[in-house]
Parts: sequence; C-alpha cells; structure tokens
Amino acid sequence: MRTPYRPGDELADPAWMNDVVSLEVVAKTPEADGVVSLTLARPDGRRLPDWTPGAHIDLVLPSGATRQYSLCGDRFDAHVYRVGVLREPDGRGGSAYVHDVLAPGDAVGVGGPRNNFALVPSGSYLFVAGGIGITPLLPMIHQADLLGADWGLLYGGRTRRSMAFRDELSAYGDRVQLVPQDEHGLLDLTTFLGEPRSGVKVYSCGPAPLLAAMERVCAGWPAHTLHLERFVPKDQGAPARSGPFAVELARAGVVVDVSPGVSVLDAVRAAGVDVLSSCRQGTCGTCETTVLSGRPDHRDSILADHERAAGDCMFPCVSRSCDDRLVLDL
Repeated sequence: MRTPYRPGDELADPAWMNDVVSLEVVAKTPEADGVVSLTLARPDGRRLPDWTPGAHIDLVLPSGATRQYSLCGDRFDAHVYRVGVLREPDGRGGSAYVHDVLAPGDAVGVGGPRNNFALVPSGSYLFVAGGIGITPLLPMIHQADLLGADWGLLYGGRTRRSMAFRDELSAYGDRVQLVPQDEHGLLDLTTFLGEPRSGVKVYSCGPAPLLAAMERVCAGWPAHTLHLERFVPKDQGAPARSGPFAVELARAGVVVDVSPGVSVLDAVRAAGVDVLSSCRQGTCGTCETTVLSGRPDHRDSILADHERAAGDCMFPCVSRSCDDRLVLDL
C-alpha cells in the first residue's frame, strides 16, 4: 500500500494529524504582484510538527474557507510555517480574504502537514515551476543544494514582477533560469530538460497547461522520472461505470449503496462513518483510504500510474468503483 507521510508524530499531539489547530499569523509579506506570504506560529511559541519538502497544510480561514497551501519556508525552523498565496480573481474567495482581510495577529486553523509530492532521493534534479507553483519547489531546491545534488530550475511567470521569491532564488546563481513570458515567451521545456536519461528526477508544479506540456515532453523518459503537483484537479473523463455500486466498510460492519452523482465520501458519512477530508477534489490527499477488495476507479490527481495499478488505496472524495462491490478499511 502507498504509505502516507506522517510528519512529526513523535513531536506533536495526535490532533495535528486529524484535527485543525489554531496558529497565529505573525507576518504577512508581499512577495510579488498578487502574491503574499504568511508566516504562522503557535501562540505559545512551542515547536511545530516537522515536515519534508513538498508538504502542504490545510489553512482554515476565519471566513470558514479551507484551502491547501504548500509549505515554502525553512523546514529546519521548527517554530514557524510559511506559505505563499496567489490572489485568484476567479477563485472562490479564499485568496481574496487572505490578501484583503487577514492580518498579523489573526488566528487561523491549520491541519497537517501532509505530503503527496515528496522529494525522491537522487543525485540529479530538474525543477520546472509556473507562477505560484514555485512554492513547493523552494524547499526541494534548498534540500538538493544542501545535499550537493546536481540541479537546475526553470521558472516561468507572466511578468518578472509577478514571480515570487526571486530574491531568494538569486542566491543560487545560474542554476536558476527566470523566464518572464512578456520578455521571453513560453518556457522551452525541451531545451531545458534535454535528452531522456536515467538518474534524473523531474519535479514540476504550476498551471494545468504547463503540467500537460511536461507530460508530453517527458513521455519518453524512464518510468517514475516525472513528478507533478496539481493545484486544480486533472480531467479524468467519464467514470468507469454509470450505475450504482456497494461499498462495504469492513471495520464498521456496514454496507453502503453509492448512487450515481453521490461521492463515496458523502455516502460513507451519511452512514455515520466519519472520514477526514479537505479539498473534495482529489488533490490534497487528506481522505486517503485503504482498499481491501475490489477495483477502485481512481479519479484523483495524486496517485502515480503504478500506485493506481496497485489498487490498494483510493480517495473517496472523488474516486469510485469499477466493480459492483468495493471493500474499504473503514
């Protein structure tokens, strides 16, 4: 089974893994046009759970909105978290609240951290970021550089002023290529990545067109070379079956009927079995559940192809069943 990362188990109380706790906004800093960073800490100054590059937290705003943001600060500073927030004019209001209302001294809820985008050990990395997609890559770059790995970053944005954390990245010299679109056009992925080869791990985060282009360009590379993180769900097409199916909850001893148009998550909750969830889009990984029997119809934007083929876990907020009956460890 795919093993979820559980950072800080030995350091934090179990509430950090399953519940939302309160942190204080200790700083709000402009990082670029339309981007601010939030620095968060415990009100009592105690240390926070550890995390690894690629991890994210669930940020529960005073408005009631819950959003996922990648941790992009110093993972060796045990007392603060930092996230970057892009103002999204066409969003659901969470980023607007952060930019226009949230202020230092305010309390926010935080769940996690969780990591669905972990940095695999390698001697060589290529990083490709688009816009706010730079945030999960920042700690990866710091880790790769700290370990003496060979690495390079290609970072694109609409304009230079819209590209966050440029000053931090300037410390790495010519390992970093900044490509503002209004100055240089679209990213030249083929030239940056070079010929397909083994021994290299490629990490990319950004808007959907960039990630689709990365998949095309890396199609001929060795398996498991490319690692992507999506801020919005990937189109999965039509489900494997259009009719209802049954979900057996092994620990609860309950069988739940799941109708078309109803998520497995909602059906399970309606039966009185609680499952922790957050994004409800198959992008955050919070609701990961073990599959004991049956073939899940994976509709998330997290699992790699070999993890999907294993069929031993699923995300019930979006995924369904290929069979008449699915048995879950719930």
